[in-house]
Amino acid sequence: MSQPIIDQPVTDFTAVATSDTTVTLSELKGSNVVIYFYPKDSTPGCTTEGQDFRDLYDQFQEANTQIFGVSRDGMRAHENFKAKQAFPFELISDPDETLCQLFDVIKLKKLYGKEHMGIERSTFLIDAEGVLRKEWRKVKVKEHVAEVLEAAKAL
Repeated sequence: MSQPIIDQPVTDFTAVATSDTTVTLSELKGSNVVIYFYPKDSTPGCTTEGQDFRDLYDQFQEANTQIFGVSRDGMRAHENFKAKQAFPFELISDPDETLCQLFDVIKLKKLYGKEHMGIERSTFLIDAEGVLRKEWRKVKVKEHVAEVLEAAKAL
C-alpha cells in the first residue's frame, strides 16, 4: 500500500471501530472524512484534541464530514475513552499499525530522552470522492480542530 498523496485517491481500507462498527473508506463516499491519528487514549493532548472534535462535531456534520480517531490502543481502551469523553464519533483501533503504515504516521519519537517508534499526531481530510485534500503532520493541538473544520467547510 502506498502512502496517500494530496489530490490522489486514498487506498481503500477497512478497520474495526468502537460501537461494534467496521469502517470501510469506500462505503463513506458522498461524505468528507477526517481521520486523525493520535498517540494514546486518555492522555492530556489526545483528550484535548478529541474534545475539540467533539465540541465542533455538529459543525463537521453540517459540513458533511465524518470524523474518526485512530490510535494503536485496543478496543476496550477506546470504548472507555469514547464513553468518558462522550465522543459522538467512532475511534478506530489499529494495534497492528495497518492504517498507521498506510498514512505513514509511525515516526521515531523521544520521550524523557528515550527514543521509540510512535504515532506522530496527524490529521487527514478526504473529500466525498475518496481523494486526499489536506494533511496536517506534527500537529499541535491548540486551534488545530478549528483549522480542520475550515478546510472541511471549503470542500
